[in-house]
Amino acid sequence: MAGRLLLDSNAAIALLHGDPAVEKRVRGADEVFIPVVALGELYFGAYKSQRVEANLGRIDSLAAGIKVLTHDAGTAREYGRVKNALRHKGRPIPDNDLWIAALSRRHDLILVTRDKHFSEVDGLTCETW
Repeated sequence: MAGRLLLDSNAAIALLHGDPAVEKRVRGADEVFIPVVALGELYFGAYKSQRVEANLGRIDSLAAGIKVLTHDAGTAREYGRVKNALRHKGRPIPDNDLWIAALSRRHDLILVTRDKHFSEVDGLTCETW
């Protein structure tokens, strides 16, 4: 199954741990991206781990081999739309995940995540592996 994918931090962690299902799906994708916010979450996890240098090296390798998506004014506008829609629903999600959802919608990407709360975001295509 092809497609343009955006990896949430938990999907990226699964990829770093060699999860065969995630590796297979990533290999079959047309394009794979990681949000700069998710990359920051990975680095935070490395810095608080027992194996800081080893984990930093693994994340650096991932970042070097994948397209990192950053925010722009259009993403900020989409963030505002998503956050306001969730406010009206009474279903907020964490701010980092709002940025990830905004990037996914802005660039029409399939978000790969294991977080159920992304289902609250209208117009967001998600896959769970």
